[in-house]
Amino acid sequence: MKVKLNIFIFFNALVLLTSCNGQTSNKQVKTENIVKGETVSILGNSVMVIFQDSKNDYWFGSWETGIYKYDGKTIVNYTTKHGLLNNRIDEIKEDIFGNIYFSSANAISEISKFNGKTFTTLKAIPSENWKLDSTDMWFKYSYGNTGKVYRYDGTTLFELQLPNPPNLSNPFAVYSIYKDIEENIWFGTNPLGVCRYNGKSFDWITEEDVTEFRNEGANGVRSIAEDQNGNFWFNTEYRYGVYDSTTLKSNKFYSRHQSIGGLDGKKDSNLDEYLSTVKDNNNNLWFVTYLDGVWKYDGTKITHYAVQDNSKQIALFSIYKDNKGDLWLGTQENGAYKFNGTAFEKFIK
Repeated sequence: MKVKLNIFIFFNALVLLTSCNGQTSNKQVKTENIVKGETVSILGNSVMVIFQDSKNDYWFGSWETGIYKYDGKTIVNYTTKHGLLNNRIDEIKEDIFGNIYFSSANAISEISKFNGKTFTTLKAIPSENWKLDSTDMWFKYSYGNTGKVYRYDGTTLFELQLPNPPNLSNPFAVYSIYKDIEENIWFGTNPLGVCRYNGKSFDWITEEDVTEFRNEGANGVRSIAEDQNGNFWFNTEYRYGVYDSTTLKSNKFYSRHQSIGGLDGKKDSNLDEYLSTVKDNNNNLWFVTYLDGVWKYDGTKITHYAVQDNSKQIALFSIYKDNKGDLWLGTQENGAYKFNGTAFEKFIK
């Protein structure tokens, strides 16, 4: 009898031990389905935005075929089939935890979040909770002339309404968002100019003073940049706006300086606007035009870089500086291009 009891005790102990090790337990463990995407050999033709994350992986956002991730060896394509909110991508950003976010002009009040395994959709909550925190993320609300933006604090995606400038009630859309060196947030709009939010107040540089078009078909502020002297550059038709940061504390809020004019140096030039701007590691400013290549301004002279395919100018959309300082171009129909030190050449894995 004692032998049988010892065997019974030993058997139960063995069952308990193996259950603790997870070998024979009946308890169901919830596992997360990992999205693998589709491995492809090349990028799609439409690569409108480019981003490199903290792990040095590249993300290429298309307006047609979703996202392409490149880790230096393999290109993986993610689309709505894998949980992405929309196959058009307008912005790519990363939070302090390494999560990647994608916004789309085709998605109303929602953005996609990728944690490295799966996509989830963040739904915006209409709010008046305007704040300025260094860890907040800001996204464009690109759907229609609503004057709205998103602020994400890591928990809630707030849908915020920008106030109109004094004495102006025109409907407007937010085309660009920029955080300056003092961590103020700037919103480039169409057609009401530029708005700066400092955490307490909204200050406007209206379209009337940013462009000569006076709301008569202006292209909108699609890009905002800050040069090595602290001046702000706003792209609008027929004007390169330069504003001096040393006067931002004055009653007028800004001062206007003479622009550099047409990129080609001509008095009557068709090159008085650009789509995207970046400052490189040598403090040069680079301007992307739609069908006239890329132009570099070193503070004294302007240098032109043609970007062509079979001797034909291609349609450009954006310029991006990666973690090493290398420059990339997003194009409408020709994939991505990278600067090799002398010219922009098409990226091929």
